Amino acid sequence: MNNLLLASTSTLFGSPYLSYLIPELRLFFRGVNRITFIPYARPGGCTENEYTQKVRHTFGLIDIEVIGLDEVQDPIAVLKESKGIFTGGGNTFLLVQRLYELDLIDPLNFVLDQGIPYLGTSAGSNICGWGMHTTNDMPIVHPPSLRTLGRVPFNLNVHYIEPEKNSTHMGETRETRIREFQEQQNVPVVGLPEGTWLRVLNSEITVKGAHPAVVFPPYESRYDLNTEEKLILHKAP
Repeated sequence: MNNLLLASTSTLFGSPYLSYLIPELRLFFRGVNRITFIPYARPGGCTENEYTQKVRHTFGLIDIEVIGLDEVQDPIAVLKESKGIFTGGGNTFLLVQRLYELDLIDPLNFVLDQGIPYLGTSAGSNICGWGMHTTNDMPIVHPPSLRTLGRVPFNLNVHYIEPEKNSTHMGETRETRIREFQEQQNVPVVGLPEGTWLRVLNSEITVKGAHPAVVFPPYESRYDLNTEEKLILHKAP
């Protein structure tokens, strides 16, 4: 089973943390009064506990209690008892390294198999793909594997951007980097611009938010999916 909300970002320019998603989160976590937060991506030099406190404040606005895995003695036991889960953004390499270090990959997948609602933003969305190969993050640490949870049959590129028109920048575009990955792996990639998210319910995947998702099937032309359109892709190898 899958019950996922995979967002490109937690914060839109000029808006408070998670504010653009709050109406959706009220529905997504309906009936859930406590969630488990996975703070290991740790953005911007903050500590795991500082990250948990930030998330606790925001979810308090919708009357949901937050338990950070950094605050507990037995993360696996707490994870298995979760009624809802949120993994925040930051650096995907750091997040995946910590998940492997703490042996949380299999327990997390076990919980998600039960249909527990899972919110991911940025790095927390990346880890739901086949692998983390198409993250934009720098490899500041070296996890034992780039394979992740495999909840959806594709990789994600969050914070996806198109090149600016008339730009003189000569570096590779985001699309070029994605196609380089697909020369090595026969795996679809979905680019999520900021303000866009995927609602995944079992095998049904729906695009939500302000901008189209950009779909890159291997060896085929890219295409856009607008909000409320369904994403249909073959299973990754």
